[in-house]
Amino acid sequence: MTQPNESSSRIEPCMLESIPIEINDLIANLTSAAQQLGHRLHPQTTANLADLVRLMNCYYSNLIEGHNTMPRDIERALANDFDGEEARRNLQVEARAHIHVQRMIDRRHAEGTLPEPASADFLRELHRAFYAEALDPMLMIEGAGRRFRMEPGAFRSEPLHDVAVGRHIPPGSSQVEIFMRTFEQRYRLEPLGKGGRIVAMAASHHRLNYIHPFPDGNGRVSRLMSHAMGLTAGIGASGLWSVSRGLARGLDSRQEYKQMMDHADMPRQGDLDGRGNLSQRALTEFIAWFLKVCLDQVVFMGNLFEFDHLAGRLKLYVERQQLKPQAFHILERVLLQGEMPRGEAERITGLKERAARMVLASLVEQGILGSETPKSAVSLRFPSDAVGLLFPRLFAEG
Repeated sequence: MTQPNESSSRIEPCMLESIPIEINDLIANLTSAAQQLGHRLHPQTTANLADLVRLMNCYYSNLIEGHNTMPRDIERALANDFDGEEARRNLQVEARAHIHVQRMIDRRHAEGTLPEPASADFLRELHRAFYAEALDPMLMIEGAGRRFRMEPGAFRSEPLHDVAVGRHIPPGSSQVEIFMRTFEQRYRLEPLGKGGRIVAMAASHHRLNYIHPFPDGNGRVSRLMSHAMGLTAGIGASGLWSVSRGLARGLDSRQEYKQMMDHADMPRQGDLDGRGNLSQRALTEFIAWFLKVCLDQVVFMGNLFEFDHLAGRLKLYVERQQLKPQAFHILERVLLQGEMPRGEAERITGLKERAARMVLASLVEQGILGSETPKSAVSLRFPSDAVGLLFPRLFAEG
């Protein structure tokens, strides 16, 4: 099950020979929107919102794979509370793994230790970490007359690993290492400017799936790689947006992701379609679509997380939950300052000490406020029960 052309040049063009005006405009708009996303929020609030976005990213990444894992079930998995039914438990295990891996990416970016996102070693690390706690059924690859156990973090390397992905036949397993060396060289971000890095983020997403280096899990690894590339390219906005939501929903149709990935598989269409094996025009159109999806998501999340809008929805939350009106004063102060010492509740609410403690306790009980210890300062939390009201359409499919 191999292609006649097994040279690693089969994935060329990897980048654009020149960047069209439309894509330059998208790069500029995406950069500007990402810089504005959450700019009025306190860093502590931003960090807690990033936790919510990781959960959302996991939810939509699962949805792309055909796995509809509810946010509440993902939260339970993070608390090591797994379903008794095997299939649902497996979905919870992979959901928890996704969030743990993305959290690792975010932490290493903040520490300045994130490696080149397209490097073969880093991609193996992502795959290995994602499947580290996978149960055996998640590692068994079956179908088309073959059955084998996938090794986490290992590229395809044996004839048994060869696969067809729809109409697409990826490079043979014996050639994956060679293809991945070319991939790593062509998508190295360090020597590129900002615009080149953003273009590489889009182009590499398709080309990695085209190579299909792992027996399974390539889509998940490519979306995690794109997340890491966005951070490195300076458009990550502290983790406040997710490429997976955009890919799952598309611009006009939920079928767009698959359609555009198929379109970018197109071979070169004559002498005016670049000089590589694949179509330069199709790659250009895929990059433009991918960046439009990213921009759409950054703008959406910007409106959702805009300070005044969020404050208004916190006020509505207090009303809907039939909490005392003074509860909003606490939420507003925490939104402004990132956190609030518990002893300030009396001053902020204007209530007597016992009544103020009860208001604060009600917010903690609801899960909208939380703290590291029972006596430490409280900060905003965003439990799944509150997400529908605080962040409309975030989990629309649910």
